[in-house]
Amino acid sequence: MGERKGTNKYYPPDFDPAKHGSLNKYHHSHPLRERARKLAQGILVIRFEMPYNIWCDGCKNHIGMGVRYNAEKKKVGTYYTTPIYRFRMKCHLCVNYIEMQTDPAGCDYVIVSGARRKEERWDLRENEQVLPTEREEKEKLETDAMFRLEHGAADRATLQRAVPTLASLQEAQSAWKDDFALNSRLRQRFREEKKTLREEEEEAAALQAKAGLSIPLVREAEEDRRLAALLKYHSPDSYEEKQRMKRTEISSRSWFPPAAASGGRAGEALRKLGLGGRALRGRGGPPATPAGLGIVRRRSGEGPEGPVEPGGAERGETTPCSPPAAPSEPREGGDAGTAPPHAAPPPASLVADYSDSSSEAESA
Repeated sequence: MGERKGTNKYYPPDFDPAKHGSLNKYHHSHPLRERARKLAQGILVIRFEMPYNIWCDGCKNHIGMGVRYNAEKKKVGTYYTTPIYRFRMKCHLCVNYIEMQTDPAGCDYVIVSGARRKEERWDLRENEQVLPTEREEKEKLETDAMFRLEHGAADRATLQRAVPTLASLQEAQSAWKDDFALNSRLRQRFREEKKTLREEEEEAAALQAKAGLSIPLVREAEEDRRLAALLKYHSPDSYEEKQRMKRTEISSRSWFPPAAASGGRAGEALRKLGLGGRALRGRGGPPATPAGLGIVRRRSGEGPEGPVEPGGAERGETTPCSPPAAPSEPREGGDAGTAPPHAAPPPASLVADYSDSSSEAESA
C-alpha cells in the first residue's frame, strides 16, 4: 500500500503545483517508495522468479523453479544493444546470497555465484531447433567471403530438408482457417453420433422389455455381426409345404370314424352283442364264422323244441350266408300258409335260431 500514498486525493493547503509540480516532490519521496532506496547506486528492487531448478551452495537445499524473491536488479553490460542485468537475492533457507544474470546470446539465465544449476537441459542442435548466431560467426560472415558462401550453401541444404515439414505445417494451418465451417461440421457429426446412440439405447430397451432382461446389453461388434450373418435359422418346411401336407392328410383320411372310436351307445350295443372286437377284426383279420355271427346250425328235422318231420336230413343244412326264414302271415281271401307272390318261400331246412345267439356269444 506504500505505492498509493502519492496517488491519493488529498492535497495539503500549502501545495503549489507551479512550485512543487507533484505530490511526490511535495513529500520528497519516489513513486516506487522502498523499491527505489538504492536507485542512486543504479539498483532497483524487483520481484524475481527463479527460471529453473537450482541447488543452494550455502544450505545445499533444492530451490524449485518458480520460487519468487525480492532481488536487486543492476545493469552490468550490453550484448550489442541489449542490456545485461544482474540479480542478487538472499536464499530464504539460509544467509547465502545468490547472483544471476541474463544471457542474451543464449537466450537464458546464467548463475554467477551462490548456487549451481540442476542439469535438465538438452542440445538444441540435436533437437533441430533454431540456434542464435554467435558473435564470432557474425564477424566471419561479414569479413570472410568463402565462409559466407559455405554458410549460404549449408543454409540452402537445411532449407531443402525443412521444406516438407514446412509444407505440412502450412496445410495443417490452412485446414483450420474456416472456423465456422469446421465448427458446423463438428456439430453435425456430434448430432449424428448422438442420434445413433439414442436409437441404440431405444433398441436395447425394447429388447430388454421383450425378453424380460435386467442386465445391460453391450454394443454390437463387427465380428459378432459377421458371425451372425453366417448363421441362418429356418424351418425344414415352408408355409406352402405345410399347407399342402395338411390338405393331403385331410383328403386321405377316412370319412367314417372307426368302431372303437364311435359313440358310447354304438359301442355299448356292439359289446352287448359280442361283436365289438369281431367287427373290427372283420376288416383286416380272419373271416367271420357262423358261431361268431350267432348262427346255429340245425338239421331240417329238428326245431327249437325237437324234430319237425322225418326225411328232412337229405335236404341239406343251413349255410352261414342263408338268411333266416320269415314267418308267413295270413292274407285276406287266401291260405294262412301261402307266401306272398313277390318273395320266394324259404326252404324249410334253413332254420336259424336267433333266440339263443346272444347267450352263446356271451358264453363264447
